[in-house]
Amino acid sequence: CDFNTKKRYKNGYTIKKENRRNVYIECKGESNMKELNMNLERYEKSIHESEKPVLVEFWAPWCVYCRRIAPAYDKIAEQYAEKLVVGKINVDEVPEAAQKEKIEAIPALLLYKGGEVVDSIVAPDSKAKIEEFIEKNL
Repeated sequence: CDFNTKKRYKNGYTIKKENRRNVYIECKGESNMKELNMNLERYEKSIHESEKPVLVEFWAPWCVYCRRIAPAYDKIAEQYAEKLVVGKINVDEVPEAAQKEKIEAIPALLLYKGGEVVDSIVAPDSKAKIEEFIEKNL
């Protein structure tokens, strides 16, 4: 699949086209999805086994600010795909990860290197702030 021709569907699947019956087709082969919705297992594996730094956003669907910053975070995921593993954790679905990291406010972005938190930022107000945070810590 060519990443530029894909669309994003509400359930998080990446699709290439709609067929005549409006059924969404998931692209096969190598995944080009730059942003990951993480469960606890994927989160643990990513932060401990990735050779690249890992940026994780802790968020919730009821959080208005989380939804507001989501498009900027998605662009960051695409922009930094070569330098970072980028993921998202829904604190309602994976409360263990939020508790482990002592997340008290969302959205919270944590940057990991070698399994350890290098730095964090809470409620960044723009894509530029997220970029500044990343560049400072890479």
